[in-house]
Amino acid sequence: MILEKINHANDIKKIPAEEYGLLADEIRERIIECVGRNGGHLSASLGVVELTMALHLILNLPDDKIIWDVGHQSYAHKLLTGRNADFDTLRQHGGISGFPSIAESDCDAFGTGHASTSLSAALGFVKARELNGGSNTIVAVIGDGALTGGMAYEALNNCGDVNSNFIIILNDNDMSISPSVGGISKVLNNVRTGQKYNDLKYSVKNRLAKIPGYGEELIGKIHKTKSSIKQFFIPGMLFEDMGITYLGPVDGHDINKLIRTIKLAKRVNHAVLIHVHTQKGHGCPYAEKKPSFYHGIDAFDVENGEPYSNGKIRTYSDVFSSAIIKCAKKDDKIVAVTAAMSDGTGLKRFEKLFPDRFYDVGIAEEHAVTFAAGMAAAGYKPYVAVYSSFLQRSFDQILHDVCIQKLPVRFIVERAGIVGKDGITHQGIFDLSYMNIIPGMTVMAPKNRFEFRDMIEFTANFDGPVAIRVPRGAASDVYSDVRNPVEYGKSEFLKGGSKVAILAVGTGVEIAGQVIELLKPRGIDPALVNARFVKPLDEKLIDSLEGKYRLIVTIEENVLKGGYGESVLEYVNSCNMDIKVYNAALKDEFIEHGSVDYLRDKYGLNADVISSNIINMIK
Repeated sequence: MILEKINHANDIKKIPAEEYGLLADEIRERIIECVGRNGGHLSASLGVVELTMALHLILNLPDDKIIWDVGHQSYAHKLLTGRNADFDTLRQHGGISGFPSIAESDCDAFGTGHASTSLSAALGFVKARELNGGSNTIVAVIGDGALTGGMAYEALNNCGDVNSNFIIILNDNDMSISPSVGGISKVLNNVRTGQKYNDLKYSVKNRLAKIPGYGEELIGKIHKTKSSIKQFFIPGMLFEDMGITYLGPVDGHDINKLIRTIKLAKRVNHAVLIHVHTQKGHGCPYAEKKPSFYHGIDAFDVENGEPYSNGKIRTYSDVFSSAIIKCAKKDDKIVAVTAAMSDGTGLKRFEKLFPDRFYDVGIAEEHAVTFAAGMAAAGYKPYVAVYSSFLQRSFDQILHDVCIQKLPVRFIVERAGIVGKDGITHQGIFDLSYMNIIPGMTVMAPKNRFEFRDMIEFTANFDGPVAIRVPRGAASDVYSDVRNPVEYGKSEFLKGGSKVAILAVGTGVEIAGQVIELLKPRGIDPALVNARFVKPLDEKLIDSLEGKYRLIVTIEENVLKGGYGESVLEYVNSCNMDIKVYNAALKDEFIEHGSVDYLRDKYGLNADVISSNIINMIK
């Protein structure tokens, strides 16, 4: 096994060139094996194996820096930097992260997990190098999807000011910026990066400048003519016009061409972009055939690619899909907006049925929110479906463009709470807090799939900003025998009791049910309230608890600070109520990767811990 010879960064340089192909095959086999067992991002990592090898053959890690955008494609990089022996622990608690992590390896120059960040971070490294007088190489690898994000364009705008080498690799696996022009492009790549060409160019420019009266005019005409020729022959003039030298397109699976092009790029004394064409899922037939399906996948049979789950689980995304379609059939003002998450949010069916009312704006969450605000101001009823951890990127737009103007934008906050193996950058544990502090925002969370459907129908004619928060995975059926109409700002009593009243938010209702079962043998019979609304707080319900209960317990899968529990505690204290409050929530810290159940146990958001604390508090 060639891969077993690579135990440290830069060990790949010891591998003979004739074995590169075999090494690429072994890397793919290792990735497929571990993702098949643990789940993960398959297609993206399979698509950049040769590109990753080429970078590692030329660069000297960790002195040189590679910043991977998002990080979905970083598995091969991890295998080539001494993590092969531990790769079986991919996405397991305490094991290898599914994304680059500076805490995991000094070869992971920058931790990523959200898109469109690599260029900004890499520019920071470039400017730091210039200040330090260093000479190491900085490379940012960004995909064509991530390039749709506004932050990437903000960074590109600054790239023209770079006065030292900075390599941007555009990993294009889905679109073509412009067609290749064969031999002309190859020749120009070599000519324009050659030292003799650059020396000649500056020499001619300096000599012309010395001609009295005509020199500057001649320089301008030559520059204009040269630019016109480049516009005709050279792909990527968008980048050229921003002051970024363009090289490519290059076959991303031809390691020799990649090596030659990266070497050329290192000779450029400003920002240079290498346009690389790759195939998602390359080398794995079923991933090549369905690259989106195998982008992020749970455990599967590596022989045929079939997921081990039966695929019949009804998720909250499925419920949203059916409910919004039902509403849209009745109301032609309802539109759907997402940010490159149509599959994950269940909007694919909506798109097929209402193509003129569906908008996927790409990886641009900020734009999605303000775009929806514009539609709302124009009289439409937009539903914006975005994952919790990505919606936090749009905080300013939610506050400034939606809530200040009291516009009826409906947010479906997917994958809220602990999401598990995607880890620290993807846990949706802050949304209740950042939405709870915004005046005029209404925040809801259903106890089960039936209530989620009712909440969607309730918001169809809601006149103001509103968010419905749902977790990842199977849609719950807990307490499905209780289905009261949704009333604005009103909680729902699920059962009466004595001594203790549990107020639970969303997934907290199921946890609360488990708590109640553990307390029964101890002679404690808590009441259970489904909060439904995190904001506005149901103050009348809280008022009704005083004198009847000794302890209020709140349960939410969100950080404690700024969440529902703190709102309840603040209200109780402000009214000087004679009742204790115990908030069960997540601590003020980031949560690493691991299974949802394991992480709930570790951070004390489970029935055993909560019931034990309740017993101690009412003694």
